[in-house]
Order: sequence, then structure tokens, then C-alpha cells
Amino acid sequence: MKNLALLILCSFLLTRAYAQNGLTAAGWQADLRFLQQTVHKDYPFLFKKTTAAQFDAEVDRLYEAIPTLQEHEIVAGLARIVASFQYGHTDIGWRNLPLKYHVLPLNLYWFSDGIYVEGAHKDYAPALGARLLQVEGMPVEKALEAVRPLAPAENDQYFKAYGLDFLLVPEALHAQGITGALKETVTLTLEKDGKTRDYTFPAVEAYRFPRNYGFVKAEGDWLSIRDGSQPPHYLKNLDKIYYFEYLPGHKTVYVRHSQIQDDPEEAIPDFYGRVFDFIEKNDVERLVLDVRLNGGGNNYKNKPIVTGIIRSEKINKPGKLFVIIGRRTFSACQNLVNELDNYTNAIFVGEPTAENINFYGDNNRVELPNSKIPVFLSFAWWQDKPQWENAPWLAPHIAVEMSFAEYRANRDPVLETALNVRANDFILDPMAYFTELYMANKLDVLEAEAGKMAKDPKYRFFDFEGELNRTGYNLLNRQQLEPAIYVFQLNTRLFPDSANTWDSLGEAHWKADKKEKAIEYYNRAIELDPHGSVGENARNMLKQINKM
Repeated sequence: MKNLALLILCSFLLTRAYAQNGLTAAGWQADLRFLQQTVHKDYPFLFKKTTAAQFDAEVDRLYEAIPTLQEHEIVAGLARIVASFQYGHTDIGWRNLPLKYHVLPLNLYWFSDGIYVEGAHKDYAPALGARLLQVEGMPVEKALEAVRPLAPAENDQYFKAYGLDFLLVPEALHAQGITGALKETVTLTLEKDGKTRDYTFPAVEAYRFPRNYGFVKAEGDWLSIRDGSQPPHYLKNLDKIYYFEYLPGHKTVYVRHSQIQDDPEEAIPDFYGRVFDFIEKNDVERLVLDVRLNGGGNNYKNKPIVTGIIRSEKINKPGKLFVIIGRRTFSACQNLVNELDNYTNAIFVGEPTAENINFYGDNNRVELPNSKIPVFLSFAWWQDKPQWENAPWLAPHIAVEMSFAEYRANRDPVLETALNVRANDFILDPMAYFTELYMANKLDVLEAEAGKMAKDPKYRFFDFEGELNRTGYNLLNRQQLEPAIYVFQLNTRLFPDSANTWDSLGEAHWKADKKEKAIEYYNRAIELDPHGSVGENARNMLKQINKM
């Protein structure tokens, strides 16, 4: 399993190394054209989230700019182009090259209530536990927007897991316009204990500081905001790839599994053999499988996990199997949770995964001829679900995020939820529930429940607007006009500020030959999105209506 955080940190920081090599602008331009030609010749299938025309336009812009750019800006440009495919396995990496780059001696983590300094070198202990507000005077939200194009992010979760590192790299800050020049220090505006102040940190030559799965290990000169003597279960025994523990108070077996690889001391089949043997021979009522830290590995090793759960009559029942997922659930582990979703009664708890449900993985190393930069281009399409079930991520049935205070206190709200939730505490399939209410003609109950659930943080990763919109169009395509109009109207009541809901309602009324209402709703969509694609579509539809 590749160390994604290190790959990201390395993805643009070559100023001194390439200056020593004396690579000319023409050499960089030749590398860029080589990359362009290779993608078109051997990897055209990667044009899914960006088009070939957009890719070529970005290549041409960088090609023209290269003579005026510093070398770290050129590499940042390359990183942006490769990241535009938006597949986490398609990126740039330099693990085998003697590169020098720089980083602030801090570790950031994105909690539910903000981005905090989770770990720090002892020389900067006053910053530990502070919330990040600004980077070089730029609000952190805008700084994140600025650096995001450098990350091969499949979704927001991937960026939450790995994109924060860019905020601590001076070369990235300059290349993305956060600073006007490449600086040896970076000023962060931090809030701590109710006080806000600026801290200026020196940028040190990057090195592998002690970090496990995104969290600092308190050892040597490094400090963590968390007391490491009593870690929560998901941070226990991190020297092992997996371990299990019986929690007698909840009659639960807890498994933390953090790579899809065999642990040197016990292979996956043997480990899960022990897990399921314990379940069968003891008073166990539920299994919690925690893969929130699992960045993947070899998906051929998923079989013993999936088949073991399927065979377990005690566990493979509704309300008995809980799977904790999160922002580092990626690659072969995305395959695992897809399979568990397909074939078991798993209830997913936590945050969405970092990977698309169906995705391009398994990459080839392509070396640029002059700079020798390795570019990793994905070639294998993994499709565990039908294309109509694809999505940016696998979302949890029960959404739970961790606050900074909970992390600092060694609390785990995600596991607490998985241990204590009962079947009647949540709706596993909201759309099936709404359909049942509709078919029973309980429209008042349906609208009340939909309004309540759409505002409930437990369901915040369920795409109510998108699912209702798809249902409406399924009805519309089957010429069930009145049910479609009802669904679209419900969507406008739940999401009145969404231009798309009004645009869809307008289309349904037009197809139902209710032109006055269609015009009204299309105009509402234009008001909400005057310069965007939805507004443009509504204007085009009005032109068609007016011609009739």
C-alpha cells in the first residue's frame, strides 16, 4: 500500500534538485508533450471526469508558461494536470528520487468543527491544539480551494485525508498563488483558548516525521494533542495490521483492520478464522469491523472476510454487523466495503469513503524522459456495482463525525454509535421508506418524515435531493407524469434554494402540457442560477416553449 501522504508532499517540490540537474525549459516542455502523447495513446479511457479537450488546453497553457516559471511551479503544473483525472491512483510520485522539499513542522487534521494542529515538533508546542483560521492572511477555506487542484482527489473525503499537507508546504503555497514568492517561513493565524494570534513557522527540509494513518505518534521530538496512554480502540495496536477484541458490556467483537495485506505474524485467513471461531463459541451479538484507516492493498485478500461474514448466521443479520468507514477507506478496501454492501447485511457508520464506488485503480509507472519524474497512470477499471449505482463514495447509513474535543479526550463517537444504535433508531433505506409511504397514500407522513430526515445530521451524507430527482425522472421517463410532479414538488419544498429542483419541476410540467407553470418554474431556476449551467438549460427550455 503506497504512502499517499508522502506522495502528495512530494508531488511538486523539486526546486533545488532540478536546478542542480540544469533541466532547461525545452526539456520540461518535452516532458510535458511526452506525458500528453502517452495519455492520448495509451490511457484515453481516463477521460471521464475531464475531457481530452480540457486536458489539452491545460497542457498548452503550461507549455507556454514554462519559460517564465520556477521549477517547483512547473512541477505543480504537472501535478495539476495529472490530478485533473480525479482518480487517487493516478498521480505523480518521487519516492525513489533524492529530492529536497520543505514543510512546516506541524500536523493538521480536519475535525467536524474545523482544522486543528493535531501534532507538532516540541519547538512549536504553543501551536498544539490550535484551530487554523488563515494561511498567510488567506482564510483557510480559500487556501484549501487554492491547493485542491494539486491533489488527485476523487471526492471531498480524499482531500480531507490527504490535501491538508499542501497547506504546510511553501512550494505549494507559492505555486498556487497563496504567497507571492517562495518563502522560507509561513505565517498561520491560529485560535487557541479563545485567543487568536499569528504564528510564523520556519520551513524545514522535509523528512518522514512520526505519523500513523494521518495522526502524529508522540515520540522523540514530536508531540500529540492526545494522551497516548489510553488510546481509543481504532488507535490501539497500530504495530499490527489488524487485531480483535471482545467488548463484553456490549457482547460485541471489535475488529480494527487497517490494510488489505497479511500481517507478518498472522495471515488474513487465519486471523478471521480465529475471529469467527470466537464469535461462534462465545456470547456475541454483533460484530464491528473498523476499516476507517484502511487505505487498501491487495483486493484478492478480501475473500476470507466477506465469505466469513456470509457464513456466520449469528452476525449476517440486520442489526448485527456494523462496518465503520471513513476518509481513508480507499482502493482495495473500497472493493471490500462494496462487496460487504452487496452481499451482507452490513450497516455502515462514520464518514463516506475516499474512493468512488467504481474506480480506476492499479497504475503503471511512466517516467518522464528528461526530469525522470515518475507519473503513475491507472489502467484497471474496478466495477463492483452496476453503473447506475456508481457514486462519488460509499456513504454511511449513519453519519458520525469526530470533533476535536472528542479526539483530544480519546473518545470515539463513531464506535460509540455502532455499539449503541438499535434498528428502530434510523431508516436503513430512506428512498424505500418514502416509496412505501407513497404507495400507502400516507402523503402527510411522507412529507413530514422527508423534511425531518433531510435535516437530521445522522443522514447528512445521504443525497436526498439527488435521489428524489432521480426518482422523479424515472417516473417521468415512464410517462407517470403526476407522480413525477409530486416528487419534484417535494424536492423543491425540501431544497427551495436549489436551481436544479426547480428546473426539474419545470420540465415535468412542460411534459404534462402545463406550460404556464413550466415557464414559472424555469424562471425560478434562472433566478437561482443566473450564470450557471442549470440557468442556461432553463433559458434554452424557455426558448423551445416560446417557439411552440
